[in-house]
Amino acid sequence: MKTKYLPILLSILLGLYSCRVTSQENTNIHQNIKEQVEYLFQDLVKIRRDLHMHPELSGKEKRTSKKIEEELLSMGLEVTKNIGGYGIVGTLHGAKKGKKIAWRADIDALASEIPDVVDFKSKNEGVRHICGHDVHTTIALGIAKVLSNHKENLSGTVYFIFQPAEENYQGAKSMIKDGLFDIIKPDEIYALHITAFPKGFVATKSKNLFSHTNRVKVLLSNGRSKESKINYIKNLVSSFQNIEPNSKFWDLENLGDPQLGLDSPNTIYKKYLTVNTNFDIKEVDNKIAISTTVNSSNKKQLDVFLDSIRKKIRESEYGNDLISVGYTYEKATVMNNELLTNKTMTSISTIYGTSTVIPLHGIVPGDIGDDFAYFQNKIPGVYFFLGGSNFESGIISDPHTPNFAVDEESIKFGVKYFTSMIIERLKTS
Repeated sequence: MKTKYLPILLSILLGLYSCRVTSQENTNIHQNIKEQVEYLFQDLVKIRRDLHMHPELSGKEKRTSKKIEEELLSMGLEVTKNIGGYGIVGTLHGAKKGKKIAWRADIDALASEIPDVVDFKSKNEGVRHICGHDVHTTIALGIAKVLSNHKENLSGTVYFIFQPAEENYQGAKSMIKDGLFDIIKPDEIYALHITAFPKGFVATKSKNLFSHTNRVKVLLSNGRSKESKINYIKNLVSSFQNIEPNSKFWDLENLGDPQLGLDSPNTIYKKYLTVNTNFDIKEVDNKIAISTTVNSSNKKQLDVFLDSIRKKIRESEYGNDLISVGYTYEKATVMNNELLTNKTMTSISTIYGTSTVIPLHGIVPGDIGDDFAYFQNKIPGVYFFLGGSNFESGIISDPHTPNFAVDEESIKFGVKYFTSMIIERLKTS
C-alpha cells in the first residue's frame, strides 16, 4: 500500500512546493517593484513638473514628444515617432516571446487663462495641464522604466503609446489612420485617467464607464403651423427624459457620494436618459431642422429612442411633414472588456489589497469621454480611474476645473499598480 501511493504523495508534495515557489517569486517581484518605484519617485516628480511647466495644446505637442523620446531611448526601448502627428511609441521586448500588451498615455494640455495653482507654474501663456495628462505621461514613463529593469525576466512585449490630441478627440483616430496597428500588434490595451478619488485608489467597471452622447436631428417640411410644429417636437423629444429636473442627479458633486455616487450599488447614475433643453432651430430650403443633444447610460436606449420619436411624429398631425429623424453626432464610448476588467482588478487587489480597488456601479453622465475608445474598437482593453486627490491638503483632482491639482504621490500608486498588473498579464496565455 505504501509503495502504491508513494508516487502520488510525492507528486502532490512537489506540486505544493512548486506553487509555494511561484507564490514566493510573485511576492519578490512585486516587492521589488515597490522598492524601485520609491527609488525612482523623485526623478518621476521632476519629469512631471517639467511637463507641467511646458504644456502644449492638441496637435502641437512637439517638445513633449521630444522629451518622451529622450526618456524612452535612455531606457533602451525601441522608439517610433511622428505617428498621427506627435504620437510616439516605445517598444520593450522581454527576453522571451509571449503576449503583447499596450499601455496608452495622452500627452496634450488645455487652453486656460486661469492662473496655475502650483508653484511649478505653466510657462506657456494660456495653456495648462488641468486634465492630468502630464501625470498620465509620467506614470507611463515610470512603468516603462521599472519594466525595462525586469526585461530579462519578461516573456512578451510591452508597447507604450504616447498619444497626442486627446482633448479634441482626434489623436487616437489619427494614430490609427497613420498605421499604428500596422507598426504594433497588441493583444490587449490599457490606460488610466486621474480623477477626484483619493490618492491610492483605482476604480473601474466592465462595459461603459461614460455615457453615450448623440445629437438627434428632426427634419420637417416648413409651412403651416411652424411655431406649434417646433413646440411639438421640442416637447416630444424632451418627454423621453427619465430624470426629474430637481433630482440630485444634476449635482455632479454627488458622483462621489457614498450613498448615491458611482461606487454605490444604489447609484443614481444608471438607467438614465437626459435631453438638453437648448434646442437648435434652423430653416433652410423650406425645411426646419430641430436638433439637441441626448445622453444615455445605455446605447440600446438611444436606438429605441429614435424609433419612438419617429413613430410618435408619424402618428401626430405633423406626420406628413416628417422628412427624417436621425443622429448627426456620435463619438466612440470607452467600453471595457468584461473578462480583462475582472482579471486586472483582481490582480491589483490581490497584490496591493482589496481596499485599493473601487468597483464602480454608475456611469459618468454628460458629454464626457476619452478617445481611448477608438483603440478599444480595435483591441480589447480596460480604462481605469486613478485617484489623485488629497482632501486633507485641499488638493482636488477634478479634471477641467480651475483649481485642478494632483497629489504627486498618486504617481507612485499608478506606477506600482499597473507595472504589477502588466507583469501578471504577461504571465497568462
